[in-house]
Amino acid sequence: MVHVDVEEERKEILKRYRKLLKQAKPVLKPGDTKLIKKAFNISLDAHKDMRRKSGEPYIYHPLEVALVCVEEIGLGTTSIISALLHDVVEDTDMELEDIEREFGHKVMTIIDGLTKISGVFEYGSSQQAENFRKMLLTLSDDVRVILIKLADRLNNMRTLGSMPRHKQLKIASETMYLYAPLAHRLGLYAIKSELEDLYLKYTDSETYIDIVKKINESKSYRNKFIKTFIQPIEDELIRQKFHFTIKGRPKSVYSIYNKMKKQGIPFEEVYDLFAIRIILDTELEEEKADCWQVYSIVTDFYRPNPDRLRDWISTPRSNGYESLHTTVMSNTGQWVEVQIRTNRMDEIAERGYAAHWKYKDSSGKSGPGLDEWINQVRSMLESNDGSAIEFMDDFRGNFFHDEVFVFTPKGELKVLPHGASALDFAFEIHTEIGAKCIGAKVNQRLVPITHKLKNGDQVEILTSSKQKPTEDWLSNVVTSRAKAKIKDALREEKKSAIIDGKEIVQRKLKSMKMDFTSEVVEQLRAFFELKTANEFYYRIGKGIIDPTSIKSFKDFKENQKLKAKATGKVKDESTFTKEIKSIKGSDHDQLLIGEDMDVVDYILAKCCNPIPGDDVFGFVTINEGIKIHRTSCPNALELLSNHGNRVIKARWTSQKEIAFLAGLRIVGTDRVGLINDVTKVISNELKVNMRSITVDSDAGVFEGTIKLYVHSTEHLDHLIKNLQLVEGVIKVSRFD
Repeated sequence: MVHVDVEEERKEILKRYRKLLKQAKPVLKPGDTKLIKKAFNISLDAHKDMRRKSGEPYIYHPLEVALVCVEEIGLGTTSIISALLHDVVEDTDMELEDIEREFGHKVMTIIDGLTKISGVFEYGSSQQAENFRKMLLTLSDDVRVILIKLADRLNNMRTLGSMPRHKQLKIASETMYLYAPLAHRLGLYAIKSELEDLYLKYTDSETYIDIVKKINESKSYRNKFIKTFIQPIEDELIRQKFHFTIKGRPKSVYSIYNKMKKQGIPFEEVYDLFAIRIILDTELEEEKADCWQVYSIVTDFYRPNPDRLRDWISTPRSNGYESLHTTVMSNTGQWVEVQIRTNRMDEIAERGYAAHWKYKDSSGKSGPGLDEWINQVRSMLESNDGSAIEFMDDFRGNFFHDEVFVFTPKGELKVLPHGASALDFAFEIHTEIGAKCIGAKVNQRLVPITHKLKNGDQVEILTSSKQKPTEDWLSNVVTSRAKAKIKDALREEKKSAIIDGKEIVQRKLKSMKMDFTSEVVEQLRAFFELKTANEFYYRIGKGIIDPTSIKSFKDFKENQKLKAKATGKVKDESTFTKEIKSIKGSDHDQLLIGEDMDVVDYILAKCCNPIPGDDVFGFVTINEGIKIHRTSCPNALELLSNHGNRVIKARWTSQKEIAFLAGLRIVGTDRVGLINDVTKVISNELKVNMRSITVDSDAGVFEGTIKLYVHSTEHLDHLIKNLQLVEGVIKVSRFD
């Protein structure tokens, strides 16, 4: 048993508590310290016998969450108290009423909201999405619930190292799926980046360590480069009497990884590895002019890339982000991103929502983008009565993408998600206009309802009273408002078709002298292979199924009765379950699965083709038993975060008898005999079976793909190393 020095721990707890008070000092009002002390003592007492997975006292967690709220989000006393107490109701017999009595109604509502959405959602997909929906509903009561939840999640991710591997994967994936986009949407960029980096650290640690190492190796060169790059800009800014600070910071590990993956390039080729940020100290009314003046100074020294100018000062993003971005060419031939903003904009960019409170305008409202966003979320929650999973996809699709700015014929600005169509715009104006939309005029040109809108488009909607929404409209819209309204209209239409269909079925059965009972309807549904009775009525009502075909059902039933009489058996059709059979004792127990690490049947997923040595997990599918995926599989994020209850542990044993199919992509400079040398390495050295090879040569550049059978990742790595030694080969990489 580990010896715990109680005195040392007590000192450490007090040290962390004092750090929290010190950080909070600027926002504290008289009497606040006393309240925070009371909350701290209650929490300390409530968790006194509890420890975290790492063995540390549990109280570290609420203290760290409160510190994130102050230090990184910029929240005040109410949030500090709520963060300190956020686990108390759940872990002890303290009730919400006790909290209300001690700290007032506001703290009680926030803790109530946090308790409702607590826990890593263990019940699988729809439950998880349902909880996420609940979490967003609390946004309409008090947005601090979500901000504290984000702080809680950040602390969980920072301490993920002490969790078992399968929990790490699940929590990290869930974070990437829900919380990182949420932080981004609330404008908390620092938190969003850290969550993404931590996700990568735990799901693909090799890549993460490699990128961090390379960032550190290039540090001194980078610092020298930044110094030289900003020198002339700095001198000119001083000459023009600007008050400013300049920061140079590397891009986050995850964004570098993303670029490498998307563009298929090594670390060395990621051109904008870092950004230079110029932050001005200027008056509110001078902000815009000053930022453009600085842009002009920067482009006097360095040539800008015209495609990379982003002006979020004239039209801020809907989460309140304001900044001027340009990418310029340095004297050494490197592209550098330069961000120009003021202190106010920088604080809003780093701290997001909370900073809005600090910079309220005279009417006492925060920036329009944020209030609009919260209203948008609210209306979406209220109009959505579909499944929670649908809602999740809607939410992520709608709120986590860039926007397009379009105008009405009168010049009013509308902000829609990237990829929005003319039909989305119509529903944005009014439900009735959307439902009757037959087309649009974009910049005076006639376009169909499916036309995708671009920044700056001016849109006029054309309608007809004869128009009605159809099923395929759903694939032509991206906003949740349009989706919800189309679904409403289709639902109404479906209802009346179901009523018509039911009447037709009743009449038809009557004419065939058959009873209209629930059992007959159930048999009809099964005969026509439909999921529900309503679906059957709907198809009859719409004329998709001809009512006369009910006659063939009657014939089928009578046939069955005759067969049953002849054989004396009635087949029971309800047992369609597939068992996962154990194959213990097989010669090649390659993969160990589940808590007890048994050997059971499995299928290797086609989407990522795992081979022995890969980091993998098992997923229990509905129809195909257990499927094995790589943790870096493109579908892993969705499976792990949305269907956590169906994920099981899996790891390879080190047997090497079985060969697995893998693919290699080879790029090089073409020469006579290159193919011969490549195939020689594969067949002679490692005795590998090659399944196929395709080669393409263009203007002296050679590109080929080879599919071959290998035993494990080590085997494959060995082969890749040998192929890279062949003269003329530039790059060898694995593909799935």
